[in-house]
Amino acid sequence: MKHLTSARRIARWFVQASLALSVLLALGCGAPEVPKEVVVYTSLDEEFSKPIFAAYERNTGIKVVAVYDTESTKTLGLVNRLIAEKDAPQCDLYWNNEMLHTLRLKRLGLLRKQPLEYAQDYPREYRSKDNDWYGFAARARVLLVNTDQLKRARWPDSIEDLTDPQWADRCGIAKPLFGTTATHAACLHHTWGAERFEKFFKRVKSNCRILSGNRRVAKDVAEGKLLFGLTDTDDAMLEKESGAPVEIIYPDQLGTDGAEALGVLFIPNSLGLIAGSPQPEAGHAMAEFLLTPMVECRLVDGPSAQIPLNKNSNSKARVKTPSEVTPMKVDWEAAAEGWDSAAKFLAEEFSIAL
Repeated sequence: MKHLTSARRIARWFVQASLALSVLLALGCGAPEVPKEVVVYTSLDEEFSKPIFAAYERNTGIKVVAVYDTESTKTLGLVNRLIAEKDAPQCDLYWNNEMLHTLRLKRLGLLRKQPLEYAQDYPREYRSKDNDWYGFAARARVLLVNTDQLKRARWPDSIEDLTDPQWADRCGIAKPLFGTTATHAACLHHTWGAERFEKFFKRVKSNCRILSGNRRVAKDVAEGKLLFGLTDTDDAMLEKESGAPVEIIYPDQLGTDGAEALGVLFIPNSLGLIAGSPQPEAGHAMAEFLLTPMVECRLVDGPSAQIPLNKNSNSKARVKTPSEVTPMKVDWEAAAEGWDSAAKFLAEEFSIAL
C-alpha cells in the first residue's frame, strides 16, 4: 500500500518550516546578506532528499546545490571528495545516510564544532558531545525474506544465518565497504573483536551473493532471486508496500550460550558542518532546518519509512523502533576508530579497492 500524506499536513509543514527558517536565517552570525546558495553533499537517495531540498528552496529562496553519491559506492565517494577538498572546501554541509564515514571526517578534523538548537531534541547517543555531528531519522538493519519462496518455519532470525551452508548462493548482502553495510561491519568489528569479525565475513563471502547495494538486495529478494538478504528498512519497505511477497525480520533478538542478544542495529542519518566551508551561515541554517521535527516527520511519513528519533515527532513509525525490539548497543566513535583495520581486511577479502 502506497503511503500518502494529507494535503493539510503538507501545508502545515510548509508554514512551520517557513517560520523556523525565518528565525534561523535572521541569526546569520552578523552576515551582511542572506546567502544565495548552500552546497550539500548527501548520500541519502535523491528520491528521498530532493523533495526536502525543494521545500527549503521554496521557503527561503536559497538554492540548494546538492551533490549525490552512487548506490554502489554509497558515502565513500563523497567522503573521498571531501578529503580531497580539505584545503579548499566546496561543501557547506554533509548529510550522510549513515554514521561511519561522518565519524571518519571528524577524526580527520574536517568537521567544525557548532551547537545546534534543534539537536537537543534528540537522544544523546545519536549526537556528538563535541557538537560536531548530529544524528536523526534512523533506519534498521534487517533481514528481508521472500514469503513465497520460504515457509515461516524456516525463516532466518540472525545475521549469522547468512553463513549457513543450507542457504548457499540463495542469500545476499551488499558490499561491506560502503554505506550502512560498512557502518554495520564497523559496529560488528568493535562488538565482536577482530577474530570473530573476520571469521564471519569470510563465511559470508563464501555463502552469500555480494551485491552492489542494499536496494539491489531488497529487489532480488522481492523478485525471488534470493530467499532472503540483509538490507535496510527503507529498501525493505519499498518492496513490502509495493505488494511484493516479502516480510521484514528484526534479527538477533535472542542471546545464545548465555550471552545477551546482539540486537538490531539502528543507524541514523548524520549531519556534519564542514570546516572552512564557503557559506558557514548557510550550512548552519540548513543543518538546523534538517533537525526540525517537520523534516524528520517527512522522512518518517514518506516512502523511505524512516524511524523518528526526535522527542517532538508526531509521526508514527511504520517499522519497529528501538523501544519495540532489542537494539544493538553501539559506541559510534569507538566503532569508527577500529574501521581502518576492519576496512583493510574487507578490501582484501572482497577484492574491493579502497
